[in-house]
Amino acid sequence: MALNKVEICGVNTSKLPVLSSAKMKELFVIYQAGNRSARDKLIHGNLRLVLSVIQRFTNRGEYVDDLFQVGCIGLMKAIDNFDLGQNVKFSTYAVPMIIGEIRRYLRDNNPIRVSRSLRDIAYKALQVRDQLVSERSCEPTVAEIAKKLSLPREDVVFALDAIQEPISLFEPIYHDGGDPIFVMDQIGDDKQSDNGWVEGLAVREALRRLSEREKLILSLRFFQGKTQMEVADEIGISQAQVSRLEKAAMQHMRKFV
Repeated sequence: MALNKVEICGVNTSKLPVLSSAKMKELFVIYQAGNRSARDKLIHGNLRLVLSVIQRFTNRGEYVDDLFQVGCIGLMKAIDNFDLGQNVKFSTYAVPMIIGEIRRYLRDNNPIRVSRSLRDIAYKALQVRDQLVSERSCEPTVAEIAKKLSLPREDVVFALDAIQEPISLFEPIYHDGGDPIFVMDQIGDDKQSDNGWVEGLAVREALRRLSEREKLILSLRFFQGKTQMEVADEIGISQAQVSRLEKAAMQHMRKFV
């Protein structure tokens, strides 16, 4: 992704203005009084903020124009919801919203399929996270997010993990001028170890103790890679029932592994 482009989405980035704090406050007062042209000036005057944020996503292989447009949506949301009375810098409030909008775009375009229920939990968790960051100006814990959603901490962790962007095994993690070290260089292969052999036996024994329906669900979910919704359609039950049966089966297996 070329971030040294001068023109992005028809905008000449070399000539973008920078607004002073006083000018920003003045424009917000005017805009919140009903002047729509002030909103346009706020957007144009903060496009450099969007440019600085999208540099964090340079290794995703996405077109810079697409990320810039998505970042501008986050910027507009931040402008429309900014509260002058909170005594917080606009950039402090806007950056998490721009990042959140870009992350949502990247997740929605992720080739790995994630069930709708998990995505819903993850999106709600990220919305709560953005809200808490804007209120406190610090990163909340997963436990705090889960409490706000009235969900178990484990459910929130599982949902957020499910929507994480996959990383390539050939992603370089260190380079000192010589040959780079890739992710795959740091991964061991213990499939042939004694411990791996014993664990394999334990898993097979645990699977034999499950009911036929539980075996079928785990096979469809983890060996065939189907979503809970797809499993529900195939065996004729609801997605919520699949979720409950899957959790119960995993709990039964943990007793024997």
